[in-house]
Amino acid sequence: QVQLVESGGGLVQAGGSLRLSCAASGIIFSINVMGWYRRAPGKQRELVAAITSGGRTNYADSAKGRFTISRDNAKNTVYLQMNSLKPEDTAVYYCNCNAQGRYGMGYEDYWGQGTQVTVSS
Repeated sequence: QVQLVESGGGLVQAGGSLRLSCAASGIIFSINVMGWYRRAPGKQRELVAAITSGGRTNYADSAKGRFTISRDNAKNTVYLQMNSLKPEDTAVYYCNCNAQGRYGMGYEDYWGQGTQVTVSS
């Protein structure tokens, strides 16, 4: 019904930058919140940043001042610009959206496959 595909991950040195992209496709009537989560080995999933359809953003404390989330509603795409990366940012990053597939249907959470971000010292 709704598919999310992330891209932009990779290996970067500490202090470097990456830009993650996530495009939603399929049967989509509307998308409320889109966000980025990450899961490091041995840790639980945590929210990195989220953005509403109106552009209001929310960041984890660790991301504030370094990461910027944005979205293109016309393209159903969300981005995460990651600057000043630190080794502790190493994780698999997952795109999430709360979307309504068809009018009259409830909103459901959808997840991408994840993209690996590795930050070396």
